[in-house]
Amino acid sequence: METVAKGAAQAAVTGNTAQPGTGRVTRTGTGTGSVTRTGTGSATRTDIGTGRVAEAAAGKSAAPTASCRVARPRADALRNRERIVSAARELFVEFGPDVALDDVARRAGVGNATLYRNFPDRAALTHEVVLAVTSRTTLRAEEAVAAESDPFAALSRFVHAAADERIGALCPMISGVFDKDHPDLLAERDRLEEAVAGLVTRAQSAGRLRTDIAVGDVLVALSQLTRPLPGIACQGIDRFTHRHLQLFLDGLETPARSELPGSAATLEDLRRS
Repeated sequence: METVAKGAAQAAVTGNTAQPGTGRVTRTGTGTGSVTRTGTGSATRTDIGTGRVAEAAAGKSAAPTASCRVARPRADALRNRERIVSAARELFVEFGPDVALDDVARRAGVGNATLYRNFPDRAALTHEVVLAVTSRTTLRAEEAVAAESDPFAALSRFVHAAADERIGALCPMISGVFDKDHPDLLAERDRLEEAVAGLVTRAQSAGRLRTDIAVGDVLVALSQLTRPLPGIACQGIDRFTHRHLQLFLDGLETPARSELPGSAATLEDLRRS
């Protein structure tokens, strides 16, 4: 009892608080904060001025603070990014790749600061749009396979769905200084080519698709038939796109009604062009 009393008296003089039965002493300082020590050899110090807490235990490192953790993007930030990419895709199709980025922000319903926080320049936004369109087109191929048991019907479904992505209208975007060999784009391109090649191979194996064409022919036709003509508004010819695509598909079915000039367009041909 005498020992406990002495400890309490000493704590009162030094500003420490002894907690009997716990082996814990809390020392409160006026300038540097408070320190809590336990009988296990660990200590917790709270800096009053900053509100930071540092912990140290014998043989252990301090736990990472919140500032060290990588923050995940908020849901609203992700939605803003998606809206910007969608708006850019629409405007690039309607007005070409040189559309003002202010117009993209306005169409997306976000401020200019939000746009530039996500995409610091036109090249970064263009990259993301091409990546998104390529990924969406690959998804259309996968959906067609899942939805149609007939291989030629699956190919037809994909062609019409891919046309709605307006991949041909985006061709002017990937010229000039655009980095077509970016690893992300190459990976998505490989996925798309593999998916379309699978559609073509299955339709040919089933005897529904003429054998003198290749996957490159399908992709070239898609690109050409969904690209707006010079001097003609995109929206003015959209209603004809699926009509012309069906004419193209009718020409792909067996039996072939004519002999095609030249050789089939392969993926290697497209990569060299």
